[in-house]
Amino acid sequence: MTIEERLDALEKRCRAAEDHLEILNLLNSYGPLVDSLTAKEAGELWVEGGGYNFTKPDGEPARLEAPDEIAGMYSWPGHVQLTKTGCAHLTATPKIVVDGDEAQALGYSVVILKEGDRWFLWRAAVNHWTLRRTEAGWRVVERFNRPLDGSELSHETMRKVLEL
Repeated sequence: MTIEERLDALEKRCRAAEDHLEILNLLNSYGPLVDSLTAKEAGELWVEGGGYNFTKPDGEPARLEAPDEIAGMYSWPGHVQLTKTGCAHLTATPKIVVDGDEAQALGYSVVILKEGDRWFLWRAAVNHWTLRRTEAGWRVVERFNRPLDGSELSHETMRKVLEL
């Protein structure tokens, strides 16, 4: 292997590591932004027109469009009350696959809520993220989030890890 080939291979490996790190940093920015009611910046984690597909507390699915509808969700009374009670939206380390300027990530998220002097797991979910490299760096195209409620939809989402 020539020096040029070795350098090319090293550059590709470095680029892959940098992509993974940037995606992890992006996904792990979500919790602190939404828990601090930093709505505008949270909505800007997505590409314009991207979506957040989730299950509302009443069990109905919803999809919000970025950036405005997603940012607006963080002023909903239920979300504001969570932050005033004390909560943490945590993104677990996902499996990430990068394919050029597109990527997918699959992993869990949890919401921890304060109740009096104790903290408890309030919600656990599985997330399938699609991402795109933009001029501003990696951004979310779509986040598909479903509660870990034993449903076939949550199991289907978890099994996507086999496709990545």
